[in-house]
Amino acid sequence: MDTDTTTRHKLVILLGSVREGRFGPVVGTWVTEQARLHGYFDVEVVDLADLDVPLSLPAASPKHAGDGYPRPAGMAALTAALAGADAFVVVTPEYNHSYPASLKAAIDWHFTQWAAKPVAFVSYGGAAGGRHAVLHLENVLTELHAVTIREGLAFPNYYSSWQDGRPLDENAPGYAKTMLELLAWWSSALRTARDTTPYPG
Repeated sequence: MDTDTTTRHKLVILLGSVREGRFGPVVGTWVTEQARLHGYFDVEVVDLADLDVPLSLPAASPKHAGDGYPRPAGMAALTAALAGADAFVVVTPEYNHSYPASLKAAIDWHFTQWAAKPVAFVSYGGAAGGRHAVLHLENVLTELHAVTIREGLAFPNYYSSWQDGRPLDENAPGYAKTMLELLAWWSSALRTARDTTPYPG
């Protein structure tokens, strides 16, 4: 893949959990390391715990309001990061067979920022490794015209399968590389398409 600094693509790694004592930053740090080692992307980490993302939304839909959507000032950094991204990795736990409310709120405050961009998932949880959360997220982000990537990473029983900030599975870096290769391909294809023809959605 092209790694010319003039054409590098921006990858936003979004940490979805804001729960006290969360494991998300550990997973996010490792994923960020893998993405930077891969070398294709300029990587930005966005941690929802650092941002003001209210659960209460305005009556207007972001689908129709465009850039004039009335978001709180504390969300400006999140909106700018999503708008400037060429690709996303969403890091999510699984809570009650789904994903956190904080992540749903961050998604719902935006629309065009997701459209025609690829999204990969890294999940963690109990026996299912967060896969139920990812299944729900795929449906939601497809509705917003994002392109979800089939290959992701899931970490079952994360409390016993990680040590010193790293997964014990020696195959994990290889799985991450596969995910990032596909994300890079889709990032390139979709940015070229967006640059050539405005997305009709």
